[in-house]
Amino acid sequence: MACFDSSRLHNKTAIVTGASAGIGAEAGGNFATVKLDLSDRDQIARFWEKVPERLREVDILVNNAGFVLGWEHVGDIADEDVEKMLSINVFGLIAMTQLLIKGMGIHWVEGRRDRSDEALADFKARNLGHIINIGSIGSREPYADGAIYTATKHAVKAFTGSLLRELVNTRIRVSEVQPGLVDTELALIRFRGDKDAIAKLYDGLEPLTGQDVAEDIVWVASRPPHVNVAEVFVLPTYQASVTIKRRPGDQI
Repeated sequence: MACFDSSRLHNKTAIVTGASAGIGAEAGGNFATVKLDLSDRDQIARFWEKVPERLREVDILVNNAGFVLGWEHVGDIADEDVEKMLSINVFGLIAMTQLLIKGMGIHWVEGRRDRSDEALADFKARNLGHIINIGSIGSREPYADGAIYTATKHAVKAFTGSLLRELVNTRIRVSEVQPGLVDTELALIRFRGDKDAIAKLYDGLEPLTGQDVAEDIVWVASRPPHVNVAEVFVLPTYQASVTIKRRPGDQI
């Protein structure tokens, strides 16, 4: 049998947030696109309205959506940037998890709440499911110029750890994937469209790609039901920490 056997994912249904680009786009297979603003509580509450009925019996939730903007130091960070990072990276992730974990996925029919298929989205009632949260090297290591982003990712790590402990007497699995330097569209947002700054950051380092991280997600999700990969920390070869990055030939 192959060591990397993804056949266990056949006929499984996954929700992957932030799947329009970057890591989430690479993790997709056969899918239906659902537009959702994770900073909008009303949109999250009405999420099931947008999901085709054939996809409502969910097996896996990948909380991949994330947002980061700017390199400003504390005192110079715009309030709206703080709010958006917290809303998407923390509130949105928690809200989506609660939609799946205990049947809070109530959809709407002709403007009225309908609980008829609520159990389909209830991991606890079904005693199965897998929640995979995408953290970051910033979940493990704070750094200057990233106070808010690393705070949100530390929150993701703490939430994931608490959830793992709460569900230890169930068949529900909880995992966190923590990538290091990744070359995705998120960098363009963080640098406010400054492509020269991005090129300088990545120059000579060969960062991870969205495909690299997507393969880690698939591997985590495809382990046997009795195996829970609680944490994956993955770096490009030339990175050892947030601040320790070396180009080939550099002296240590």
